[in-house]
Amino acid sequence: MEVRDDAAYTIGIGVEPDNRRQMTVKLIWIAIWFAYMAAPVDDVLSDHHTRTGDVLGGLGLLAFVAGYLTLVLRHTVRVLDRGLVLLCLGGLTTLATLLSLTLGGAWLVLFVYVCVASGAVLPAKLARIAIPLVTGVLAAIGATEPGVSDYLFALMVPALLGGFAMTGVRQMALTTKALREARATVAHLAANEERLRLARDLHDLLGHSLSLVTLKSELAGRMLPDRPEEAAQQVADIERVSRQALVDVREAVSGFRRPTLEAELAGARTALAAAGIAIDLTGTADAHPDLPPDEEGALAWALREAVTNVVRHSGARRCEVTLAEDGDAMCLTVTDNGRGPGGSPGNGLTGLAERLALADGRLETGAAPRGGFRLRACVPLSRPVAEVEAQAQRQS
Repeated sequence: MEVRDDAAYTIGIGVEPDNRRQMTVKLIWIAIWFAYMAAPVDDVLSDHHTRTGDVLGGLGLLAFVAGYLTLVLRHTVRVLDRGLVLLCLGGLTTLATLLSLTLGGAWLVLFVYVCVASGAVLPAKLARIAIPLVTGVLAAIGATEPGVSDYLFALMVPALLGGFAMTGVRQMALTTKALREARATVAHLAANEERLRLARDLHDLLGHSLSLVTLKSELAGRMLPDRPEEAAQQVADIERVSRQALVDVREAVSGFRRPTLEAELAGARTALAAAGIAIDLTGTADAHPDLPPDEEGALAWALREAVTNVVRHSGARRCEVTLAEDGDAMCLTVTDNGRGPGGSPGNGLTGLAERLALADGRLETGAAPRGGFRLRACVPLSRPVAEVEAQAQRQS
């Protein structure tokens, strides 16, 4: 059974038709309002004028309808050249005036369509001027035509109401179009943000894991063939790191990767030991239960990136890691005695700064007090309400 695609048959406000079916649907909706054309059509088909007058009237009516459809059907939501729009509306007004003056009051209804077209294609400020002016022309011509005074008011009201109603429809169409574009922009930005998150995670994960695999591979190579048992242990560690890296990558792709400080401290100890770098973790002994999970994850990423840089770039022989409170923030500091700061920050530090910013934290990098490099990452603490109130009472 064929499944009907409703989108191919329907068209929303603020969207131009993009296929034949949608064009037909929109034409049907517009054609409903052509019922008001009954008076001029009847005037042309009746024997009220000469044959020449009927022919010219019919051609004028066809030209008027063509111009009206061109404006309303195609250009409701486009930003057109203002001169072109005014020229088209001027042509419609001229046709309506000539046909009304030469063929009689039955043609005054054309001014209603001019008002509607003005509301549909002109900016709101211009439409508020054009619609009353066209209605004034309608009233002036109608006052000179015999027998029109009985229904002149019935023409002026729909001219004004129809014109200003189309001004509202145009604004709604433009707003709807802007909302669609904004929604597409938001979706694009969300996709970019997800790509950036994945790039940061993969850089931090694989950079650390591959550095550790490289170090342990070099150790295993140096231990062979004299110390095969120790080399086998290094190979086993390589397998374990590789399996964990695979798990971490899967979690990062799924969006569920959130490292912990405890796990990263253990990984830092292993990576630095494998690189022959002494590590001091005495400044991380205290537990911090008031550190929120997202903030802890940001500090864990900072520790991983810092240790990876120490192993790969610093040439250091010693590394110190501290974790301490600084006011209302928790700060992780990684200091080494290596070569110190190089050139501009790489992708890893840039991504780390972005990651900390998402947790309302900050990143500080630079030379250590006694030489080497220091990385300091701080995130806000979330303290229990009772502790905050007790601290406020003490200060008061």
